[in-house]
Amino acid sequence: MKKLIFFALLFSAAALYVGPFLFSISISFNAKKNVFEWPIELIPSVATLENYASVWRDLPFAKWVLNSVIVTLIQTIANVFFSALAGFAFARLYFPAKNLIFALLLSSLMIPAIILLVPKFIILNEMHLVNTYAGLILPLLVTIPNIFLMKQFFETIPRDLEEAALIDGCSYFRIFWQIFLPISTPALAAVAIYTFQGSWNEFLWPVIATYTKDMYTLPVGMATLRDELQTNWPLLMAGTILVSLPTLMIFLIFQRYFVQGVASSGSKE
Repeated sequence: MKKLIFFALLFSAAALYVGPFLFSISISFNAKKNVFEWPIELIPSVATLENYASVWRDLPFAKWVLNSVIVTLIQTIANVFFSALAGFAFARLYFPAKNLIFALLLSSLMIPAIILLVPKFIILNEMHLVNTYAGLILPLLVTIPNIFLMKQFFETIPRDLEEAALIDGCSYFRIFWQIFLPISTPALAAVAIYTFQGSWNEFLWPVIATYTKDMYTLPVGMATLRDELQTNWPLLMAGTILVSLPTLMIFLIFQRYFVQGVASSGSKE
């Protein structure tokens, strides 16, 4: 009986999360523009690929894809490198006020992100970087949660390894680059997946930092398809499904590293 209740709750929770995604896929293949007529058709009576073709043909979708790819790739690579570097420094090096600096970094997470939008915009506007790739990329080159995750992971590595390398004459950067990074694949993969997902789906900052269609990223471009009076839902859902595919594929491919990275970052030596 307990198992039955458990599986019933599990199925209900899965349906709650997967159901809307399946309904979005159904709408994206629907030929009708008004897809919310009752009763709702989960399997369209007239299915079509025209919505997907229209996304590529009638919208600057390829340009939005290119913008998202550039921004996401640079931010992901930068986050992996700088977060690992900072995490190594906080976990393995000794310098004045290390704990105070780290505490200040963590405490900055208490500040709502929306409050920082205006100062960031003013600074980038003064630097003439608004509506440019640099303006989109710079604010998220490194994030504090990723630094925290890497610090926690590096603290699990035995000190004997580091001390042996120091006795052999290695510098700290060489220890970081040639010893710690190669054995940190799970944590690095977790940081890469977190950053890729966040950057690819980021909406708030790109919508503030861009004002021309040719600089929109995919989430901002998709948002322009919503009209106050009439929205082409099949077209919008087709674009949304295409936007979500890369993050879904990356998670499915690297989920083993993702789980290992999260698990190991929460353990201590």
